[in-house]
Amino acid sequence: MLEVDFNRKYHACWAIVPQPYFSLICIHSFKLLIIVVLRRGLEVFDSGDTLGRVSTMAQTSRGGLLERLATGPVIGDGSFVVTLERRGYVEAGPWTPEAVVQYPDAVRQLHRDFLRAGADVMQTFTFYSSDDKLQFAGHLKEVKDSINCRTLNEAACDLARGVADEGAALVAGGFSPVPGYAEKGRAYVIGEFHKQLDVFKGKRVDFLLGEFFGNVEEAEWSIEVMRQSDLPVACTMRIGPAGDLDGVTQEECAIRMAKAGAAVVGVNCFYDPFIALDTVTRMKNALDKAGLFVYLMIQPMAWHSPEIRNDQRGYSVLPEFPFAMEPRLLTRAEVARFARQAYHMGIRYIGGCCGFEPYHIRAIAEELAEERGFRPPGKDKHSGFESLKKSVSEYQRPRLVVKHLYSPYLFEKQ
Repeated sequence: MLEVDFNRKYHACWAIVPQPYFSLICIHSFKLLIIVVLRRGLEVFDSGDTLGRVSTMAQTSRGGLLERLATGPVIGDGSFVVTLERRGYVEAGPWTPEAVVQYPDAVRQLHRDFLRAGADVMQTFTFYSSDDKLQFAGHLKEVKDSINCRTLNEAACDLARGVADEGAALVAGGFSPVPGYAEKGRAYVIGEFHKQLDVFKGKRVDFLLGEFFGNVEEAEWSIEVMRQSDLPVACTMRIGPAGDLDGVTQEECAIRMAKAGAAVVGVNCFYDPFIALDTVTRMKNALDKAGLFVYLMIQPMAWHSPEIRNDQRGYSVLPEFPFAMEPRLLTRAEVARFARQAYHMGIRYIGGCCGFEPYHIRAIAEELAEERGFRPPGKDKHSGFESLKKSVSEYQRPRLVVKHLYSPYLFEKQ
């Protein structure tokens, strides 16, 4: 605890502030001062300073995943395999992450793009990085010395940590399904998860995240392994209203993940945000009824997909996938609406998966800037419709008057 006596300068104000959090204290001539306590000491800003002036310190003082979730929304990052495939660094089909060793600058830049957009989490690019998946994709036969589970996971951790430390983001060690699940059984799958866990523990990631599971049983196995560390555990599944691939309902999936020990549960990928919101709503109701408290998480795909709502195979059945999905892409306005709805229903970890570009994540961060207490780092080049005041076009400036017709995605917050 840090005790600060402001009697001499600010008239009868005494603050006891637990590091490393910040408190808001009303003092002296009805002004609001922002007291930010960091490990290096105390700094005070007058209310005339904008959110942007204190955003860096606010972020560095927010603690780990569970501490952040307890005080406000956490913004996840977005698409890696799909975005890097579009940029020429990932092969469609295998969707494996050898780019972390073959093209590390491309992966690093995408992390930085998400960080600048406002993401609180840098998830390691370790999707489909188990030896089982790499062997299935043919990589272990070709370059097994440089492309295997250990080398990819180590490189991915280093890239994520390097960028996370540039902006006080958290690093999530990511687990994903093992193709051998259906045929090789529990012991084999758990062994594959342990290979990743060993790396994540050695690289000191901030929390662990299992995602994209189609069967709740495999999700439970991943949670069992992740809990063998002392790190917070989150887990999401690629399910919609039809439940998992074995027909287990989304309600039961949520309950089973929570009982297995995940502190954060939810869905990711396969369905658009509004289908995903319906799924998490059912999860939330079931968890409440069962008396289980966990944080809720949502990271959907960024393509409209109403016709696959009740198809357990998700976007993989769309004829446009993966090379002609652009016409289905969500606008920033739609993403902002999704973020607001998610927050209002109590979801606190909000991000994106396939198709979610950095500008989509920026839409989430801007929409929830007031709840977070700061705007994203890229605020210097982003003021929404207000920017049109500077336009030379007489046809753009009038949109300032009718901006409410477009969306709730407004940027009057400073």
